[in-house]
Amino acid sequence: MRYSASSSVSGWWPLARVKNVRQFLVLIRFPNLVLMALCLLLVRTCLLQAPLLEARFGLLLLAALCIAAAGYIINDYYDVKIDAINRPDRLVVGRVVNRRQAMLAHLLLSGEGIVVAGALSPLLGLVNLGSALLLWGYSARFKRLPLVGNLTIALLTAALVLLPELQLRTGHASVWTYALAAFLLTVVREIIKDVEDMRGDAQHDCRTLPIVWGIIRTKWVAGFFLLCLITLVMGAGWSALHNGKLALGAWLGLVVVLPLLGLSRQLARADRRRNFTHLSAWCKWVMLAGVLSMLLITVG
Repeated sequence: MRYSASSSVSGWWPLARVKNVRQFLVLIRFPNLVLMALCLLLVRTCLLQAPLLEARFGLLLLAALCIAAAGYIINDYYDVKIDAINRPDRLVVGRVVNRRQAMLAHLLLSGEGIVVAGALSPLLGLVNLGSALLLWGYSARFKRLPLVGNLTIALLTAALVLLPELQLRTGHASVWTYALAAFLLTVVREIIKDVEDMRGDAQHDCRTLPIVWGIIRTKWVAGFFLLCLITLVMGAGWSALHNGKLALGAWLGLVVVLPLLGLSRQLARADRRRNFTHLSAWCKWVMLAGVLSMLLITVG
């Protein structure tokens, strides 16, 4: 694909020359960004019961999504060769966008996310700076180490859930419960994705958990975190029922715990790449169900 060097926009925004909008949305993982935005909106309105239409929250949302989008771009920047094997249909960097443009876009988005958050408060600025650095470290090195990359992404996911609380300082304990649940589910999904991506990872000297320990023992590790998650959600559901929040308790039991039990059963049986691809998608649906459960926090 050729680009006109005379484009007036390309001088300040490298991705402006991407003609295929769908490929650009693939690059920044648009569905994931939508889920993140939904999570932040529900945390603020349902868990913290704070007004939604506030400029400071809008800026926080913008900053968080910039950091996340930048993280996806830098991940693809470092994984061009691996993704050509594991996900050739999703390859954007090196095919639609060259690597220099991708790096510049990453730096611009990261910088915007850090500056905007820092303008809101020094703490939020430090959180976004730490998140940007961790995402860079994950893409360049951590994801190639057993369990280190998995825990890094899980920690960043939990931090995302906590952002509205770090901004408002309400002291609501329920936010921390959701953050812990997000941490555990993300660890499970990231381990499953490592098994799914074994072929490309092994060819490029990655030392992920399934490559180092084998698939069977890796499934036991994922099962441990899954068991912790099921225990946590069951406890939250029981607490909701005990406190008269029947709708929330029923949702957690039927729409979250039962799929998690089904996930654990299918994880034990999984032995092919397509099985783990299916389990990875299953985790995303469970995460969406968990996020939507926030709508029932105030329902009796």
